[in-house]
Formats: sequence, structure tokens, C-alpha cells
Amino acid sequence: MRILAIADEESPYLWDHFEKSKLDGIDLIISCGDLHPHYLSFLATFTSAPVLYVHGNHDTKYDQVPPDGCTCIDDDIFVFEGVRILGLGGSMRYHAGSYQYTEQEMKKRVRKLRWKLFRNHGFDILVTHAPAYQLNDGRDLPHQGFQSFITLIEKYSPRFFLHGHVHMSYGRQYKRYDKYQNTHVINAYDRFVFDYEADSEEAIMVSYYGIQ
Repeated sequence: MRILAIADEESPYLWDHFEKSKLDGIDLIISCGDLHPHYLSFLATFTSAPVLYVHGNHDTKYDQVPPDGCTCIDDDIFVFEGVRILGLGGSMRYHAGSYQYTEQEMKKRVRKLRWKLFRNHGFDILVTHAPAYQLNDGRDLPHQGFQSFITLIEKYSPRFFLHGHVHMSYGRQYKRYDKYQNTHVINAYDRFVFDYEADSEEAIMVSYYGIQ
């Protein structure tokens, strides 16, 4: 399964210089948040692949203009071709506003998923907006990650963890790819294409660079 992960900034490669063929071979599109709803709707128009999304901390516009033809997976497990995908959007709370959470609030969201996690026997891909705590996150509060995500990864050992929020343009300390225990960690900033079946960093990066 080939997956296009996107987050934070609308990719000029797809948005400004679009050719339908650029989505050839893509089986699933996953947004990790902070993208214009019209951008997601635009992509959904030109592909038969499902477009899934979680909310970023700047996605309040979705309340009035949700992306057409797309599926929100926040606080849910979406199953596609047998792959279980868990969504938990939002960032660490740094001021009043929607889609921001304290660590305790995120833990409460996770607790509410216990029945879905039990019924689905866990999950294969964790999709969030914020990173996990001390795993490609920032030390400032707005970009700090959640310990709850580390707990989920350690307990369920998903194959992939996709996040956004920390733009790679912020500096070299923010990685495109990492690994935590048995879980491949991908920063979906802009766009990233990978094969779900890939089992090594080399295979994942070949997939990414091979589609440019």
C-alpha cells in the first residue's frame, strides 16, 4: 500500500503545479493537520484514494468549511484494506483555542478509545498533528509533544507513527524520519510518500525519493 502523508504547508508540487498523474499509484492520503480544507478537497477530487485527516491546532476553519470528500479520523480507528489507523489531532495547549490539549486532556481522549482499541486489537498507524514527547518535538510549549503518544507506541507497537506540527524548515534538528522501538516515525511536513509494507529506513526513503 502506497501512502501520501501531508501536513502543515500546502505542497507547491501538488497544489501549484498539479498533474493528476502525480497521484498515480497512491492508495491512501493522510493529512496530519494544519492544511487548508480546500487543499484536501482538491486532492480528493483527483483521486479514488480515501483522504483521511486529523485536525491541527490552526484548523478551526474546518468547523465552518470541512474538506469535501474527506474523512476525519480524530478520536477514531479507521480501517482501510485491513490496516488500522488511529487519529489523535491537535497540539499541546499554549493558549485558549480549539484543537489544543493539556497532557491530561490527551490522556482522557486516549482512555475513551479503550473499547475501540480492544475491539480492533490495537492499531497499525498512529496519525497525530503534534509529535510525541522528546521524539522530534520542540522544547517550547507550543511544539512540545505528548507523552500519551509514547505510551500508545510502547503498548501497541504500530508499524508507523505519522505527525506534523514541527516544520522541517524550522531547522535541522527536526527529522523527516526516525524510529522508536519497532515503529517508523515520519514527519509529514509538506508531503511524504511511503510504502506501508516497507520494513527499513532505506526502503522507506527509496520510496519517498523514487516518486519525485
